[in-house]
Amino acid sequence: MTTQIMPKMWIRRFYEDLGSLLEPNRVLVIYGPRRVGKTTLLNNFLATTKLKFKLDSGDNIRTQEILGSQDFKRIIEYVAGYQLLVIDEGQFIPNIGMGLKIIVDQVPGIMVIATGSSSFDLAQQIGEPLTGRKKTITLYPLAALELLRQWNGNKYEVRERLEEVLVFGSYPAVLTATSTNKKKELLKEIVDSYLLKDVLALERVKSPKVLLDLLKLLAFQIGNQVSLTELATHLRSNVKTVDR
Repeated sequence: MTTQIMPKMWIRRFYEDLGSLLEPNRVLVIYGPRRVGKTTLLNNFLATTKLKFKLDSGDNIRTQEILGSQDFKRIIEYVAGYQLLVIDEGQFIPNIGMGLKIIVDQVPGIMVIATGSSSFDLAQQIGEPLTGRKKTITLYPLAALELLRQWNGNKYEVRERLEEVLVFGSYPAVLTATSTNKKKELLKEIVDSYLLKDVLALERVKSPKVLLDLLKLLAFQIGNQVSLTELATHLRSNVKTVDR
C-alpha cells in the first residue's frame, strides 16, 4: 500500500463556535477521548472570547480541594468576578457535579465549561447533580463532514486520502503528522495512554493482554456479526468479561 501523507493543516471543528452553546447559569460539558482536540478547541475559543474567564485544570490539587469541598463560601469566592469558568479534565475533581451545581445556582449569570477525557467517570459525577443545568456535546476524531470542510468541500481530495484515513484513523494529530512513522508513533502513544490506562481503570480489567487480544479479534471481524461466546473461547476468558 502506498501512503499519501497529508500536509500540515489547521483543523476546523464542527463545534468550533463554543460561544453559541453557552448559556448563563448552565454548564457546557464536553465529553470525548484523549487526543481528539478538546483542549485545542477550548484554547481557540478562549483566544477570541470577550468574556472575562478563569481557566483551570482538574489536575490542579488546589482546584480539586476547592470544587470538591461543597463549601459554598470557598467555591463562590473561587469564581468571584468572572463571567466564565472553564475546567479542563474535570473528571479528576471529586464531586465535580456538586461543585458546579453550587456555582451555577449561586452565582448569577455565570457560564461554565467542563471537559473530561474519561467520559464515563465524568458522566457519573455530573449527571444527577446537574440535571436541568447542563448541555452536553461529544468531541470525536474528525468526521467525514469535517474532513470535507477541511478540503474546501472537494470530494476528490477526500477520496484521494480515504485509504490513509481508513488505515490510520482521523485523530487530529495523526491526520496532520508528516510521515507514516510519526503516525504509527502517535497511535501507539494513544493506545498506551488511553486504552491501557483509562479503559483498564474504568472497566476494572486486570489483564491488558486480554483487552489487546480482544481488539485484534474484533478488528479481523469488522463488518461481520460477532459471538461473545466465540470471542471468549479464543481469549480463554468468560463471556461476562468479554461482554463488559
